[in-house]
Amino acid sequence: MRTLLITGPGGSGRTTVAAATALTAARDGVQTLVLSADRTDSLGAALGVPTGAEPVPVVPGLTAWRPDAATGFRTDLAAFQDRAGQVLDLLGATRLDPEEVTPLPGAEELALLRALRDAALSERFELLVVDLPPAPQALALLALPEELRRYLRRLLPPERQAARALRPVLGRLAGLPMPAEWLYETAARWDVELAAVAAVVADRGTRVRLVAEPGPAGADAVRGAALGLAVRGLAVECLVAGRVLPETAADSWLAGPVAQQRKTLDEWRETYAVHPAAHLGRDPRGLDDLAALAVPGVKPATAPVEWPVTDRLAEDGVLVWNIPLPGAIREELDLIRLGDELAVTAGPFRRVVPLPSALRRCTVDGAALRDGALRIRFAPDPALWPRER
Repeated sequence: MRTLLITGPGGSGRTTVAAATALTAARDGVQTLVLSADRTDSLGAALGVPTGAEPVPVVPGLTAWRPDAATGFRTDLAAFQDRAGQVLDLLGATRLDPEEVTPLPGAEELALLRALRDAALSERFELLVVDLPPAPQALALLALPEELRRYLRRLLPPERQAARALRPVLGRLAGLPMPAEWLYETAARWDVELAAVAAVVADRGTRVRLVAEPGPAGADAVRGAALGLAVRGLAVECLVAGRVLPETAADSWLAGPVAQQRKTLDEWRETYAVHPAAHLGRDPRGLDDLAALAVPGVKPATAPVEWPVTDRLAEDGVLVWNIPLPGAIREELDLIRLGDELAVTAGPFRRVVPLPSALRRCTVDGAALRDGALRIRFAPDPALWPRER
């Protein structure tokens, strides 16, 4: 299955483009599922078919699904209370009734991640179109599975679970309470679930479609979103320019906005495959309006984003790690070596990534930002690097 993630600045028409993309793909004969996490049914409004907790057919080959965050949140809370029952009883805590629970902020996004995992495991669909939240929230959401796994493994290392049988004895010897069995079981289950979501995000067939209205604000938003996606190693499949105005006479009051849009579109075309979606003079509603936008469906797979290591040992005595970071600013870059990991910060975006095996035996020798790529130089550590015979 291919996965197409759709995001952009708030109010740019992300949900409309997601619906139009899914409709085009379905009409091209691709079995497609479109997902949305909106609390309001903006996806259903665009498609002309109400969507909700259960997947609903829209047209042949197209299914829409808006997961119910409330139900999932109540189920998870009830399961947590059951597993932590002894601790809660010791604390004298009163358990919450599932019927009195309302979802906390962020529950919709978590429900979307779970649905993304479930849909990816399904063999029914060939294409998964995901209507993500606005770009800043979407970038944080896409980072969540990888970062949570790293936190869990640091706080509750899997290798320590081998000593489960010794935990009561160790607790008596140390005089300290030891983590309960349910805690490790919960952590292991979360790790499996998060790994499944992270695998979908990191899959070579996963692409991102950006949506923005051409203009100064849209250009700034695209620049920031592209940098955040690059930090996550995600490729931008294309850029859909929404609400593009028709060409008009020079003396029309629309001449100024049209010229501004044209300028932004020309700049975008230097970097992206741009697909203008015409301004219909109204909010698109229903299948006919979605078809009129002429948004492309699934595109042929392009080369995935790579972070290659270049061997320059013979010439310069270093290995160079090349990290594409389009739009990055030199003054906003930061690198920190954390053992066998590297913390990369580009503007407001940060990611901790494991070093390739060869680089773990090296020390950082410098870095430079050139042509939209961060090139980090690593010099072999004599104490760790194999000696030549």
